[in-house]
Amino acid sequence: MKTVLFACVHNAGRSQMAAAWFNELADPTKATAISAGTAPGSRVHPQVVLAMQETGIDLSSEEPRLLDDQLARTASLLITMGCGEQCPVVPGVERDDWPFADPKGLPIDQVREIRDDVRRRVERLLAERRWARPA
Repeated sequence: MKTVLFACVHNAGRSQMAAAWFNELADPTKATAISAGTAPGSRVHPQVVLAMQETGIDLSSEEPRLLDDQLARTASLLITMGCGEQCPVVPGVERDDWPFADPKGLPIDQVREIRDDVRRRVERLLAERRWARPA
């Protein structure tokens, strides 16, 4: 079982969407996702919650979580979300960066575009690693 850690600074937007899409679309016997941030916000951005609710995924009860050493050690793959020099680094863990815009404060149409781009990127990862949920 592989664990993918989606990480950013505040864990209130991009990383929350990515982990939610991953867990929705992945074969749970092969891989799972978690998300965290180096300086977690107080809540998931409301426009992110709304955009994801439109797809049937409810993030309203999710809370940003701190990326600490214990959580980092559970990861097989770290995917940072375009946070530049503020992105976390976990020594010894494979890392990729997905440079998405931060949805905080953006109009809902732009948040939907980010949401859909994140989904496409998750689908590609699942296909490449053969972790997709069986049809």
